Amino acid sequence: MPAQSDASIIDSWSRNADPWTAAVRGGEIASRVLVTNAAIVEAVRAYAPRTGLDLGCGEGWLVRALPEVSMVGVDAVAGLVERARAAGGGEFRQLSYEEVAAGALQLAVDVAVCNFSLIGDEAVRGLFRAAPTYLRPGGHLVVQTVHPLMACGDAPYSDGWRDGSWAGFSSAFADAAPWYFRTVSSWLALFEEHGLRVVEMREPLHPRSGKPASLILAGRRDEGRQAGIP
Repeated sequence: MPAQSDASIIDSWSRNADPWTAAVRGGEIASRVLVTNAAIVEAVRAYAPRTGLDLGCGEGWLVRALPEVSMVGVDAVAGLVERARAAGGGEFRQLSYEEVAAGALQLAVDVAVCNFSLIGDEAVRGLFRAAPTYLRPGGHLVVQTVHPLMACGDAPYSDGWRDGSWAGFSSAFADAAPWYFRTVSSWLALFEEHGLRVVEMREPLHPRSGKPASLILAGRRDEGRQAGIP
């Protein structure tokens, strides 16, 4: 198996389910506590959804943070789904992105959200292609990701696989997952190519550095609009 692949991402997260749960629930990730958790909750609530889907829900914190929305959380990692179910707050299903892309969800929610959970390549494209199988016409797909300009570092500003790192995390973490870097224009194209009209872009700022802590994009599934057709 290639060191940098969608499958290797799942392998890594399966090994790190326990320390990740502890880090999220213990408030160990400063940027999330200071900025990005509130940013994604605010972005979702802006559309006043009654039903929602958290793709790549992890241990389920975002589902629990939106008690007014009837939420379904989905993750490929069994250990994370188990912890989400134990904490409650919504319905949780263990499904891979490939299974979602094949139509396994068969939902029609008002909003689907991906919070730092789109780190692969083809699996991510599959989720976008499958939007009509889980998002109602007029519904929104909301994505929060690392800000490309901040995350690029010294590497070329072009799409491609990057090595992962647990720098700044506890020693309980091991074998960091690789991730697929996308430029801002590539993110925008990903929405448009799959029939989702980008209606909003947010760049939450870190209160200490004053620099973007993340990038949030929202795409609307317009009724009658098809992928690749403006």
